[in-house]
Amino acid sequence: MATINFICKPSIPSIPISFPTLHSLPSSIPKIYSRVGPSSNLHLQQRRRVVITKATGTAASDAKKKKDARVQRVHSIEEFDEALESAKDKLVVVEYATSDDSESIEIYPFLVDLSRTCNDVEFLLVMGDESEKTKELCKREKVDKVPHFTFCKSKEKIHEEEAIGPDMLVGDVLYYGDNHSGVVQLHNREDVEKLIEDHKIDHKLIVLDVGLKHCGPCVKVYPTVIKLSRQMNDTVIFARMNGDENDSCMQFLRDMEVVQVPTFLFIRDGKIAGRYVGSGKGELIGEILRYQGVRVTY
Repeated sequence: MATINFICKPSIPSIPISFPTLHSLPSSIPKIYSRVGPSSNLHLQQRRRVVITKATGTAASDAKKKKDARVQRVHSIEEFDEALESAKDKLVVVEYATSDDSESIEIYPFLVDLSRTCNDVEFLLVMGDESEKTKELCKREKVDKVPHFTFCKSKEKIHEEEAIGPDMLVGDVLYYGDNHSGVVQLHNREDVEKLIEDHKIDHKLIVLDVGLKHCGPCVKVYPTVIKLSRQMNDTVIFARMNGDENDSCMQFLRDMEVVQVPTFLFIRDGKIAGRYVGSGKGELIGEILRYQGVRVTY
């Protein structure tokens, strides 16, 4: 069976994506590790100047431990595998860092903030220069640059990023870990049909966000989808499907003639009233308002 090529549509020229056939706050990273000396063979590449932070006393150290309590520090392959096993089907976000890399130090406070607000997501920290055991873990996971983030579910790596900023980190966590917002998560055609049937009576507009797991523009626009789902929950139903989640989702994309992502399908009274292709926040809001009967001038 032939492979289908979808296009991930950003605000810049489209990037083709191929995937298989149906069968186929400034603070720093906790300074709790001894620093590796010049003789170390660590090959992790650090991009900027060395930044060294020091503890300022027992009280400050205790406060930092309490603040960072939701970020689990992992010291070996065994601990890493055990953490993934314990998380079950929760999203696990792993930051790989080193004690003297400035980018790692800069991004860590945002990871801590996310850990305090996303209680259904697990967060791990691996210090690549801590010991030979953490070096072996980095080697097994094929991490050779820091900061490096991986996103895992059910012990499987579903996404990874290098040298990302806070906005992208937040977007990734929301996109790959959302199971608590007002956005309905659809996993097959039957889920779509049930959602449509449930809202034939109330005549609510359904906005179905169709994307792919590794689509940058899909990740970028998703925080807007979550925000709109909260603001318009009385009149609009927001739902999401990742086309590459399984065969049923892939076939649904084919049947709906979706060839670019993200694609937003607007459904009312059991019928597709229209669609918007792209990740522009303003354009998406305008299209939703238009299908709500509000006159929009571009």
